[in-house]
Amino acid sequence: MNEASFSTDPQLAARHRWGRMFEWACAIATWMCLLFLAIMLVGVVVKGWPHLNWGFLTHFDSQIEPETAGIKAGLWGSFWLIILTAMFSIPVGIGAAVYLEEYAKPNWVTRLIQLNILNLAGVPSVVYGILGVTVFGHMFGVFGDWPREAVWHLPFGDKVLTGALTLSLLILPVVIISTQEALRSIPASLRHSSLALGATQWQTIRYQVLPASLPGILTGIILALSRAVGESAPLIMIGALTYVSSTPGNIGSVSDFFTKPHGIIQAPFDRFTAMPLVIYNWASQPDEIYQSLSAAGIVVLLAVLLLMNTTAVIIRQRFQSWIRW
Repeated sequence: MNEASFSTDPQLAARHRWGRMFEWACAIATWMCLLFLAIMLVGVVVKGWPHLNWGFLTHFDSQIEPETAGIKAGLWGSFWLIILTAMFSIPVGIGAAVYLEEYAKPNWVTRLIQLNILNLAGVPSVVYGILGVTVFGHMFGVFGDWPREAVWHLPFGDKVLTGALTLSLLILPVVIISTQEALRSIPASLRHSSLALGATQWQTIRYQVLPASLPGILTGIILALSRAVGESAPLIMIGALTYVSSTPGNIGSVSDFFTKPHGIIQAPFDRFTAMPLVIYNWASQPDEIYQSLSAAGIVVLLAVLLLMNTTAVIIRQRFQSWIRW
């Protein structure tokens, strides 16, 4: 070997040592995080295990007999919140993303809109709660002591509809960004091929681009809705209840959708609670039994989030297996 080879070998060995040390540090950090997460999950499950039964899901909260208290009101309140939030945010988010990515010209106006969307995605959720209570409560609805000052007396206030609109504002930037990323992942050759065959731009987007980007779009939407399920600050700001012994529209089971069709129309305009609010109410109580109830509620909330995230993974894999380039 020449002199240059001998001088570079120690440097190469040192770089390899630093690389292995960095790999070990990352592995230790990962396993430490998993260990702490496992400890917290085991602790929560053990503490809430006495209340984890079917009755916990089918009973309302009870301040008189906390032994029989359940999370039914919060479960159904979260269900209606997510359904309405999806109805408001998905069409608007996908439409905005398609326009910005496929139709809008790359000028300073588009760049300004993109910058604002990115900034809105990082705004704390409590700010959206303040916006929701100001716009949907004080300006456009009858809310508390504000009925005379409301511009229009619309059915907002502290209702399911207000919570859904507020959460829609919260997740809308995430839906737009994730949809844009999914659209960008589609190769330009697919668009060019469709246009070369005589298809219009709308036909190309509808029949080629959107179906091909659907796995990424659905994954981003479900993950955004998962975030909305666990939010409590915006709901507290709009005045959602922490204790309620009814469900929106008095629909408390699947059969009620068929026996009480009027409840489906009434549900968006009823007062409500949600799982994070019920858990917060229990956790703030000094009695030990409420601490166990809050732990059981956390397990149910985690199960719902895990189910939604698992659904996102399954949908992505299923659509990816259908699409062949």
